[in-house]
Amino acid sequence: MIFRIPALLIALTIHEYAHARVAVHLGDPTPRFQGRLTLNPIPHLDPIGLIMLWLVQFGWAKPVEVEARNFKNWRQGMMWVALAGPAANLIMAFLAMIVMVILLKFNVLTDWLIITLKMIYTYNIIFAIFNMIPIPPLDGSKVLMNFLPHKLAYQYESYSRYGSFILIALIYIGVIGAIIRPVQYFLNFLMNQFIMLIF
Repeated sequence: MIFRIPALLIALTIHEYAHARVAVHLGDPTPRFQGRLTLNPIPHLDPIGLIMLWLVQFGWAKPVEVEARNFKNWRQGMMWVALAGPAANLIMAFLAMIVMVILLKFNVLTDWLIITLKMIYTYNIIFAIFNMIPIPPLDGSKVLMNFLPHKLAYQYESYSRYGSFILIALIYIGVIGAIIRPVQYFLNFLMNQFIMLIF
């Protein structure tokens, strides 16, 4: 439990900060005005998500609000903002693995540090995969909407109000786990191969 919370906070914060950073870079100042352009986890925390984090060791952050009309191309802008979160999680997972390998080589890893780095790696991988599932309001749905006809995209987005209930049901019956596990194994394989090439 004590090792999971910092790992989860890192994954949540990096994910939402990346959304905010890319949105501002593409011309929307909303995240800056709302104080979301920070690596301080507190502005990113959602009260209910925090309670769930404490109760079941898995939670969620407060979504970054974005005004799509501030982008030159609102559909592409939303897609890049959506992709930024999972991409940041993958980068963080890769960095955690590199740090772990370096510290192992120099034999300076303690048990608690190994567990923490493994948790940071694991949760960032899970967050990246989970958020790319194309169910509104997850990031994957915003990426998919960029490729749908306008009318269908609006219709698809309207299901966001039911998305949380759908996700809870899919998690409960094990569908989400069945999606995440094989992708996680594949990403672990790729990461390990890349680390072996470097070291």
